[in-house]
Amino acid sequence: MNDQAPASDASVIAWRAVARGAVLGLGVLVAASVVEAILDHNLNDFKDSGWIYPLFVVILIGYALGGWHAGREAPPGGLTNGTLAGIGAFVLWIPVRIVIWLVRDENKGLFTGHSPALRAGQLFGQVVIAAGLGMFGGFIGSRPAARTGDTTS
Repeated sequence: MNDQAPASDASVIAWRAVARGAVLGLGVLVAASVVEAILDHNLNDFKDSGWIYPLFVVILIGYALGGWHAGREAPPGGLTNGTLAGIGAFVLWIPVRIVIWLVRDENKGLFTGHSPALRAGQLFGQVVIAAGLGMFGGFIGSRPAARTGDTTS
């Protein structure tokens, strides 16, 4: 019987891959936010225009793309790294959203009021969506390496 504890495997979290994936996802989220701000400024009734749906799909793609990049860079922990990259992209996007809101909106309620920058339900929903799509992207990104047996980054 072996009395020694098993040696701990190296951590599957590759923080560099997570950071790069989060920044890539952030780039997509910022681009979608800027396009949304421009359209909202130029259209009379932006919320009923139909532009919200393709922009939301772009945001979803941003989360998955960040997760894909993290999973591709660190295949052994593709799901974990992808999840963290998706959530990281969202967390990095929050200050950008607040700045856009401060510049554009007259209703100054950050979490409450007529037009808040961030609603609690939206925050929770976006974290869940970012985690799920980041995980999916991480899974897809780690697959080519798993097929070839390459587990190096």
